[in-house]
Amino acid sequence: MATTTALPAALRAPFAPGGASAIDAQLAQRLLGLALEAGGDYADVYFEFRVSADYALEDEQIKTLGRGITLGLGVRVTRGDATGYAYCEDLAWEKMAHAARTAGQIAAGGGHKPVDVSPHTTVALPSFYAVPTPSLVVPAPDKLALLRAADKAARAFDPRIVKVQASFAESIKEVLLFTSDGRQAHDIQPMIRFGVSAVAEEAGKRQSGSGGGGGRYGMDYFAQAKTDAIAHGREAARVAIAMLDARDAPAGDLPVVLGPGDSGILLHEAVGHGLEADFNRKETSNYTGQLGKQVASTLCTVIDDGTLQSSRGAINVDDEGYAGQENVLIKDGILVAYMHDRMSAKHFGVAPSGNGRRESFRAMPMPRMTNTQLMGGKDDPDEIIKSVKRGIYAKRFSGGQVNISNGDFVFSLSESYLIEDGKLTAPLKGVNLIGNGPDILRKVDMLGNDFLLSDGIWTCGKDGQSVPVNVATPTVRISSITVGGTQV
Repeated sequence: MATTTALPAALRAPFAPGGASAIDAQLAQRLLGLALEAGGDYADVYFEFRVSADYALEDEQIKTLGRGITLGLGVRVTRGDATGYAYCEDLAWEKMAHAARTAGQIAAGGGHKPVDVSPHTTVALPSFYAVPTPSLVVPAPDKLALLRAADKAARAFDPRIVKVQASFAESIKEVLLFTSDGRQAHDIQPMIRFGVSAVAEEAGKRQSGSGGGGGRYGMDYFAQAKTDAIAHGREAARVAIAMLDARDAPAGDLPVVLGPGDSGILLHEAVGHGLEADFNRKETSNYTGQLGKQVASTLCTVIDDGTLQSSRGAINVDDEGYAGQENVLIKDGILVAYMHDRMSAKHFGVAPSGNGRRESFRAMPMPRMTNTQLMGGKDDPDEIIKSVKRGIYAKRFSGGQVNISNGDFVFSLSESYLIEDGKLTAPLKGVNLIGNGPDILRKVDMLGNDFLLSDGIWTCGKDGQSVPVNVATPTVRISSITVGGTQV
């Protein structure tokens, strides 16, 4: 069983197991029975309670200090490929019963014999993010002190820093899930996100930089020197100052070296989404029908792993009641698997992979990434850079767009450098990488031994839903990518 985060009563869900108003298997079975009475073949009920808080400092003044609570139930019913979904924000019986019946009527519409609800068995879960002291129980002044420390560190880094913003977001989400085929799962999911942005100004030029991180931690996250508030403040200032001397980016087809860690966002967007099984079930992904075929350089092994301790994308259990797990997607360049939710797994005749995720009780689950990684190789990172006569070193990404159906992408870089004669020289501005996801994986010809997990800053959007994710990669050399020298 998972070792759960210890929570005081004020942060516990009113429906939590053992509580005075707990939702038990008997009540859940009644709801599932109502959901299936119109003839559905499967149903699940998903309870969620979330407590969150936000703090922001700007120009050394407190700009935001807020706290919120979210509570609700989502009911999903399926019949074949048809799905009905309804939710409520009131856990009174009549409200929950209405949501259950509504979802069932949308999916089945009557005329079918309902299936029986199986007796419930609690799913044994791993424990990837037990937090001894959740940040939400720590007094607000302690968190504001972190923001002030980051602000002070950024301003002290260089007198050309003229503006600093710092933010801290925290939450605890408690979920309880029951399914008509007999699964019961309960999880407590902590999350923090710390961010700093700095603006540097000199001779009429202004450039910005950012730093930050987080994950499924409590305040223990800030105990290490590399992730404390001061380090994040200095990093934001470093980037801003470095970019003051940035020159216009070259254009054309050039070799590109991806830095370790954050560069994994290119893999996530340009390749990862195409490996989510719903796109392949609908035959709208460029990876449709490619299982067992070579889709990348033999150097490339891509894994989506929900089991990384305390990582932003870690999950003890997905939002369909399946334990988080490690899924090898591409092995030595060969496509071996997709990421599945229950529906896509049924379509492909495989087991769910623990990737059924939803933003909240207001939304249906779908296949989503967790921690997506391009695994490390054997090359020395310095030798990778030395091997490039003239090219681009990509260190930080600010955003991008990708077409799932063909893998074409455009990504903008927020920190990058020109490589000349095997050395990093001038910082660059206005760099865009333009290419195709499968194509760039085929062009990976050197892979570093410096595999690095990003420090918990990423959120993934899909079909209007956002979920926390993480990415990882070593230093990677791609033999050629089209570089655009103007901002898109």
